Amino acid sequence: MKGIKKSLTEEYLYLDFSHQKEGCIFPLHTSVTLFLLSYCDCKIFKVCLVLTRESTDIPLLKNILSQDVEIQIISRQELPPIVQSCCLPAIVERPEDFCRAGLAVVLRYIIQKSYEADPSKKEILELLGFKKTCLKACAEVSQWTRLCEFTIPLAIENFLKESADQHPTIPEEILQLEKKLSEPVRVHNDDKLRRQKLKQQKAPGAGSSLVKGKMQSKVDRQKTSEGLDSSSKSLELKVAFSKLMVQEEPATTTNREASHIRKAKASDLPPLEHVFAEGLYFTLADIVLLPCIHHFLLIICKKLSEKLVEFPLLSAWYQRIQEVPRVKTAASQCGIHFLHLPALLTSSNEQHSNLNEATGVEEQNDPSFVGGPRPTMTKLMEKGIEVMFSPHPCPTWTLDWNSLPAAVSPKEGKMPYDRALRKQQQLNNLVYVVTNQAKPGDRIVDFCSGGGHVGIVLAHMLPACQVTLIENKELSLIRAKKRSDELGLSNIWFIQANMEYFTGMFNIGVALHACGVATDMVIEHCIKTRASFVTCPCCYGFIQNTSKFNFPKSEQFKKTLSYKEHMILCRFADQTAVQLPPQRRLIGKQCMCLVDLDRARAAEERGYSVQVISMEPESCSPKNNMIVGVPI
Repeated sequence: MKGIKKSLTEEYLYLDFSHQKEGCIFPLHTSVTLFLLSYCDCKIFKVCLVLTRESTDIPLLKNILSQDVEIQIISRQELPPIVQSCCLPAIVERPEDFCRAGLAVVLRYIIQKSYEADPSKKEILELLGFKKTCLKACAEVSQWTRLCEFTIPLAIENFLKESADQHPTIPEEILQLEKKLSEPVRVHNDDKLRRQKLKQQKAPGAGSSLVKGKMQSKVDRQKTSEGLDSSSKSLELKVAFSKLMVQEEPATTTNREASHIRKAKASDLPPLEHVFAEGLYFTLADIVLLPCIHHFLLIICKKLSEKLVEFPLLSAWYQRIQEVPRVKTAASQCGIHFLHLPALLTSSNEQHSNLNEATGVEEQNDPSFVGGPRPTMTKLMEKGIEVMFSPHPCPTWTLDWNSLPAAVSPKEGKMPYDRALRKQQQLNNLVYVVTNQAKPGDRIVDFCSGGGHVGIVLAHMLPACQVTLIENKELSLIRAKKRSDELGLSNIWFIQANMEYFTGMFNIGVALHACGVATDMVIEHCIKTRASFVTCPCCYGFIQNTSKFNFPKSEQFKKTLSYKEHMILCRFADQTAVQLPPQRRLIGKQCMCLVDLDRARAAEERGYSVQVISMEPESCSPKNNMIVGVPI
């Protein structure tokens, strides 16, 4: 019986393998994942390296990876069908209808499963950081997740390719990381820690000025923890390493603090400085960055040693991270043998001041800008752009909810009756449009699926179609799978991933209340695949320029509105709640329509026929627009 149980719960971890060079396994996502497996001493997963090309490097892997790591080599064609629709890394559990894909999602899951296997290893769970949110926000909305998950690994891979040249270009992303390490740290309860730091700086022999204290802590940052005795360690190092050694954090004295410490203003307290990538504590972000930064420094030391002085904080972080228990052992099992860097005390503040912030900054000093929605709407009207909805294709159509199995209904999700009724009304609208378009054999993707309210209804109503649910919140997707299992659905897949990790072909994309730019991401995904889309946007106030989108989106709107003016429409589009005065709700609805018309026009410019439709009844949701697009 035990053998049967094991086979039912087997989980396979699939990693890309293109080649290896000087102990570095490419792509770096694979190096990072193998490093985490070693650090966690995780043997739960069956690991498969998936060849991205014909490789002659396979025998050399034996020299890089520890004998403890059991790895199977397979081709892309041997991947389970659900994984073939995703970017690697990916984890699949048997039966093969639930997949976790993407670096951050996979790494977080490895940590979770490692801790479940041995709850005594609390330090493993600590990798997820405060409230277990480390790298949880998707890369589209979090610049930090994007930097760790995408841009730094890719930038280092490109840098390593260029390293054959005599003078490879330092990646901009590395400069951003060095700057990040120079910024003050924000942590839970930092006011208390900053008062301790002030007390430390004011102590006899520490120097009376804050400037002297800052200079001392800068020197501390350049040294490894082993080279410091307990009296000279900075407060940050004491706090960080006490946690790593499973000790209590340095306790405040039982005596009442001196008046000048207790009454000091928050603005006068010294800032906390980085010990690790996210602040004081060793987290998953450090795990991700280590293989990348190691191979970057390897090239710098070999070919551009004079540049090393430009990265004092990165070098200090690299040396400090070696003192974390088990890191050296885990690294050596993955072919990473640490460098010995010279002492660096030079500050790189000058280069930090020249770094620009990421995209998405509002336009400044726009002389034509006038606040409020009415001037903006008038400006559009003068250019012939008015609030206009397409007629609803079937306003009275409803599913016969009473005849459907209980697990199909949103009421199964244990939500209040009124809310479940409104959710049914929303589904009536989306399901009608999708079922009206779908043909047998079509692949339908429910993006940002949550608990699967849309996808489960579609899978039940369209048994001849394959439905895939994509959601980055694990618990929501697990609830959806439970409902699907109750219904015995065999035409449904579940993928926990950010949507950009989904690369499969599909015919129709649907999204109910995808927040902010998530709606734009869904539409973009559909356009790239030439799939139809049925979306119901939400959270217009969260819309902003990102690394992928700039607003307004359509040429027609760009010629009329600035970014600031478009953001005015987005902000007022969120003012449609039922408790607001009717006139304000009306303006909110008009702003919603204009924002969605911009999205529609942008899709039309790329070869789509698009309609903006108001759901029926409008009371089903304050966010009751549908954008329906079909490729021409």
